[in-house]
Amino acid sequence: MMVAGGVFVLLGLVGLLFGRHEEKSYYDALAGRRDVREYVAHQPQRSEPGASKVGGWIAIAIGLILMAVAFLFRLRG
Repeated sequence: MMVAGGVFVLLGLVGLLFGRHEEKSYYDALAGRRDVREYVAHQPQRSEPGASKVGGWIAIAIGLILMAVAFLFRLRG
């Protein structure tokens, strides 16, 4: 259970870093364009970078809960 919690925490950190990188590259690409139609019309469709960051936070929370439960089981047994 402790290992599963650690895996979730690591996946969450990867999700946060990936989301931050995607967001930065998205806005840097927009800053270099004269036509911001892609920003206004959302064409072409891209997954929102915020989804990766939110998923990362959720995975970190689940991982920390799993690690805490495993720690409590270890204390009792």
